[in-house]
Amino acid sequence: MSRVDAYLERIGYSGSREATAETLTNLHRSHMLAVPFENLDIALGRRIVLSPDAFFDKIVRQRRGGFCYELNGLFAWLLEELGFAVTMLSARVWDGERPGPEFDHMTLRVEIERRAFIADVGFGDSFLEPLLLNDSEIAVQRGHAYRITGSHPELVLESRGGDSAWQPQYAFSLTPRRLAEFSGMCEYHQTSPASHFTRKTICSLATPAGRVTLAGRRAIVTASGREERNIADENEYRTLLGTWFGIDLGGTMPFPDNRQLTTED
Repeated sequence: MSRVDAYLERIGYSGSREATAETLTNLHRSHMLAVPFENLDIALGRRIVLSPDAFFDKIVRQRRGGFCYELNGLFAWLLEELGFAVTMLSARVWDGERPGPEFDHMTLRVEIERRAFIADVGFGDSFLEPLLLNDSEIAVQRGHAYRITGSHPELVLESRGGDSAWQPQYAFSLTPRRLAEFSGMCEYHQTSPASHFTRKTICSLATPAGRVTLAGRRAIVTASGREERNIADENEYRTLLGTWFGIDLGGTMPFPDNRQLTTED
């Protein structure tokens, strides 16, 4: 089986491979429903290396998830293999009143027949389908609205739920980036005490009805409403990893301590 075939099997995709907007949408949605956003390796002390081979081994062969550099890095590889024109972009995630540093997050620009889309399978609870890179376009997906505002050189992804106010998610420019340029922030996020990835374990996956999440020692299910409860012990945590995400970490288990009794970001 080729690597592309194995990747598509991992995300449960059997549709068209033509480089069209419809294919991009279906691939993006399939990925979001199959591969969790998770940082478990950081809690286990396993170094995350920016390498497509490492991404493939972890996400496809080990049937794991990852965080933005891994998920979007491998998705970019897949799209390129299928003939899409893909550009990695640096994004600055909004934190309070201002966005963070460059390379804080990776997102993707995909060009198809003179149209440009933002694809992002590595931002956790976010859009399931790519967004048109068009200031006037508002996309509504599963009760949340998304739009891209701002002007060159920096644009802003915003979202809102229901009648709430628009909230900035991240700022980004259209300057093409290389995978290696994200190495500094990738190292920061897995080692710095100031990084939220070192302060809390997260494993989260979109479902057809909503989302399931392990955030610290809380289990969260969102569908028509939201259910949240504390996880009793390591055995329950291990069971939920397998049942919800298909993850088996063997004898290792990053069971979070009581300091991580926080809600989902």
